[in-house]
Amino acid sequence: MPARGILRGDMEKTLIILKPDCMEKRLAGVVLDRFQKAGFDIVAAKLTRLAPGLLAEHYAHIADRPFFPPLAQFMGSRPVLVAVLQGEGVIAKVRELLGPTDSKKAPKGTIRGDFGTDVTVNVCHASDSPESAVAEIARFFLPSELFA
Repeated sequence: MPARGILRGDMEKTLIILKPDCMEKRLAGVVLDRFQKAGFDIVAAKLTRLAPGLLAEHYAHIADRPFFPPLAQFMGSRPVLVAVLQGEGVIAKVRELLGPTDSKKAPKGTIRGDFGTDVTVNVCHASDSPESAVAEIARFFLPSELFA
């Protein structure tokens, strides 16, 4: 059951993080435009730098893996744009628009296929399930910061 305030009616929400490579390449507008053209609304957004503690919490499920330290270093290397998108089927559709996590395997026409480099430098993080969306949105936004 979704947490109160995360879903309104049948409008699903998901968290996205426009990663440091996206920000460095000045692709934030292009990426957000693709999501908006797909029919999704931006209901929260902020520019922030991800502190080590927040990164450890966000990536707790992989913190023991050897690739975590370089991932955390990359994600904390410059400010990122964190946003909440809302719309019908937004979680699955956003992940479809992004393409596979490994940008090298992502087809052209997907965000990662067009702009990503590899499995870490892949433009955008997105929640992978309703449960992770609830947890991730609550991690980055207060309920009062959601405009839905």
